[in-house]
Amino acid sequence: MSVGEEVRDTQPPQQSLGTAAARNLATTTKSAPQMQEISSRWLLRMLPWVQVQGGTYRVNRRLSHSVGDGRVTFVQTGDRVAVIPAELGELPALRDFADEDVLGELARRCEQRDVAAGEVLAAAGDAADRVHLLAHGKVEKIGTGPYGDETVLGVLADGAYFGDHVLVDGDATWQYTARAVTACTLLTLRRSDVLNLAARADSLRDHLAGLLAIPHQRTNPYGEAEIDLSAGHVGESVVPHTFVDYESSPREYELSVAQTVLKVHTRVADLYNQPMNQTEQQLRLTVEALRERQEHELVNNREFGLLHNCDYGQRIQPHAGAPGPDDMDELLSRRRGSNLFLAHPRAIAAFGRECNKRGLVPQSVEVGGHHVPAWRGVPIFPCNKIPVTDARTTSIICMRTGEADQGVVGLQQSGIPDEIEPSLSVRFMGIDEQAIISYLVTAYYSAAVLVPDALGVLENVEVSRWR
Repeated sequence: MSVGEEVRDTQPPQQSLGTAAARNLATTTKSAPQMQEISSRWLLRMLPWVQVQGGTYRVNRRLSHSVGDGRVTFVQTGDRVAVIPAELGELPALRDFADEDVLGELARRCEQRDVAAGEVLAAAGDAADRVHLLAHGKVEKIGTGPYGDETVLGVLADGAYFGDHVLVDGDATWQYTARAVTACTLLTLRRSDVLNLAARADSLRDHLAGLLAIPHQRTNPYGEAEIDLSAGHVGESVVPHTFVDYESSPREYELSVAQTVLKVHTRVADLYNQPMNQTEQQLRLTVEALRERQEHELVNNREFGLLHNCDYGQRIQPHAGAPGPDDMDELLSRRRGSNLFLAHPRAIAAFGRECNKRGLVPQSVEVGGHHVPAWRGVPIFPCNKIPVTDARTTSIICMRTGEADQGVVGLQQSGIPDEIEPSLSVRFMGIDEQAIISYLVTAYYSAAVLVPDALGVLENVEVSRWR
């Protein structure tokens, strides 16, 4: 007899019903279907939603004269970088210039330059004779402080340009020192090359001459047509006459759509509805996924998403890579009445590490029964829809919300047929020959930035720095 047989022989006989058999007569307690994709969706909860009749929302603004404030796009082949010719139209001097052949020639005349961190690209007071297009890297604009010390006026990053005024001003000088913070790849376009080409190309020569002939338009600090006012006068002074001009072609936002067709077999819908209704559970999870996609679009959509619709003048770069208190202060200072920050959870953690280094403890505020971190009293909400790139960088969004404050608003149209939630409907589409029920689940939404300073973004934030 083996050892195993001795052990079996010594086991006592079963004296009661086993658990495996008992489960055949028991009612199993079960949970509702779970879904890992569901997030807090703070953006959808905090945006004020505006009812849009007719599916279109028009943003009327005061006439603005600011042009050429975009970014330049490049193409890379190996270690060689070239500017897309049409992207040269982002330069103010070449705005609305449509001769593709001339733009292509200008793009070919751009010379690539790779510089090391710390190298000076332009010195304040020197003659400016070229435009710099920053394909990759960071550049600081250095000026002189009120006491003669060095101060950082701003940080430029991928797609930025500087020195564009040299194309129309032959006596231009550098008003600041440009210094590379990191290793940079730039393309430079010399003024002499532009003038040589203009001597042979009538279209470019006429375009540049037309710029010099345009009378100076008086604007306020925000680029809007100035309103003439008089103040502090006495007696019978002549009061200036004025009017407020509007944009002739205001931007219109059309409601976007997210849809899917939910299919449920009639056998499942008829027989397997206890203790939970199968159709309701299928619909609940589908709506959750649709709302997740809606928030993703509100952040990332190229037409109306927050990251792509932030004015370039409201985009700033971190001074040291990781998001520090100084960067958050600068982001706040760009706008009045900021209501909230949106940041990827990893960016929030990176900001917390920077605060720890300085011995700072960010406060928290209560929002809807939840305690969320805050900076200067403005809550920082997590949003995992903000992308983190392969280079471990992301963005932090700061915004003012509401129509009354000229902020950011969400757009929807409630009251649509078969609506189950505002601007979300479920329509019965029928039963096919395979006895499958179909439901069309649709959500309509968009977002609008009423004035440029309502939305700001801290870009290229490093989230993997631990020292």
